[in-house]
Amino acid sequence: MDVDIKKVASGKLRRYAGFKFIDYLRHFDIVLHNFADFFRTIGGFFQSFFRLVAHRPDAIFLKGGYVCLPVGLAARILRIPYVIHDSDSVPGLTNRLLAKKAVKIATGMPLSYYSYPEEKAEWTGIPIGEEFRPVSESKQKRLKKELGFDPEKKLVLATGGSLGAEDINLTMRKILPELLKKSSAMLVAGRERYPEMIDLKDYEIWEDGVLKSNFRMVEFSSEMWKLFGAADVVISRAGASTMTELSSMAKTVIMVPNEELPGHHQVKNAKAYEKAEAAVVVSDSKMMKKPELLLDAIVHLLNSERERERLAVNLHSFTKEHAAENLAKMVIGVASGN
Repeated sequence: MDVDIKKVASGKLRRYAGFKFIDYLRHFDIVLHNFADFFRTIGGFFQSFFRLVAHRPDAIFLKGGYVCLPVGLAARILRIPYVIHDSDSVPGLTNRLLAKKAVKIATGMPLSYYSYPEEKAEWTGIPIGEEFRPVSESKQKRLKKELGFDPEKKLVLATGGSLGAEDINLTMRKILPELLKKSSAMLVAGRERYPEMIDLKDYEIWEDGVLKSNFRMVEFSSEMWKLFGAADVVISRAGASTMTELSSMAKTVIMVPNEELPGHHQVKNAKAYEKAEAAVVVSDSKMMKKPELLLDAIVHLLNSERERERLAVNLHSFTKEHAAENLAKMVIGVASGN
């Protein structure tokens, strides 16, 4: 199926956790970027307006990023119905601005985490690949072996996503010697961070194409489901999509939310999972001061199969099956006037 893609100008509002008004004045470049992006958003509004007039769609689906704002505002003026979707447990700024006039609101978390009107909100889940499904114990061992690890050893996987998470990488560097005494370990360092972590390749020993050590590091993998499936404990940020993949696979997770993001959405996501006893949460800032906090959390879970199973079952309860189908039906229903 051919998809016609058009770019829309937009700008984001740069907000930083912990910044006060005076801090923005001290970093005047941030103010200038926000000022410039304000006019980009206005330009994007007029772009969207004329394109929507030309094509007159039956419905619009808005995922919530800042690029959705000019499109949503134009749709509102033209009275074109739109659907918004929230992945995180707390709505972002764009969705808060667009929610009032949205015909339907889809959420990635249960509705109890939102204050949206129940009559137009629905927990649809977040669409992910069909391969993110629970694996059996025997398949987990096969996946470990496929990755080069001893299938009988526990495996800890640390990932900061495709770009990498500097704090997770640096902490893994500090605790790795002790961690490798207790389990196998794999680090997904991220494409941007991999070069600065290259020294950890000293721990990765291969002979004739066979992994002889119990450590591997990669930039990223296009088959993350295999890495998740092989792992006994996963260390991850608290991004909505990654957590949906991990919950669908019923994994035991230690979350290290990024505390610097605007709106603290990862911190709020992590608190939701922690409150439901669905994951262990380690503070990023505290971990950087005291790396053994992460090591202690890992060792505790490695030593307690019952605790790993309890967390995995609770995390799996956040899974919403058929998310893509649910969203598609919602958008088609709005387009049909239902």
